[in-house]
Amino acid sequence: MGKGDRRTKRGKTYRGTHGNTRPANLKRAIAQKLAQAGKQQPA
Repeated sequence: MGKGDRRTKRGKTYRGTHGNTRPANLKRAIAQKLAQAGKQQPA
């Protein structure tokens, strides 16, 4: 785990890529998580 690991935040930063570990748009990722959390808990 480190610079060469595609699944870690450090590896994504090193490669210059984005994904679940290092989202390109942090605000959008947070909004999606909150939306999913709301759907999973029925009233």
